[in-house]
Amino acid sequence: MQLPEFLTLDEHGTIHITDHRIGLDDVIFFYRRGESAEMLQLRFPTISLACIHRLIAFYLDNEQEVDHYVDESLAESALQRSNATPVGPGIEELRRRRNSVRLARGA
Repeated sequence: MQLPEFLTLDEHGTIHITDHRIGLDDVIFFYRRGESAEMLQLRFPTISLACIHRLIAFYLDNEQEVDHYVDESLAESALQRSNATPVGPGIEELRRRRNSVRLARGA
């Protein structure tokens, strides 16, 4: 896929809006869920409305390739989340601790 000047491919294979940390997949994720250009601009206020329109036009011109890229990005994110080692106590442990404190206070 040929990237225009407003998109940059980083060393990890992630496509970003040039001079931003916001990824193409972030914007297109919400666009595919029905958000308008104006809604996207509210969600990503550091990106101009004109740039968002260019992103949408790029997406529509390269829909199949961008959909494939976004779907792969989502799958990779899900894989990384599922393989992540939890840090700190889980929700059940936090509930147990809260209940223990309540019992200690006589509540």
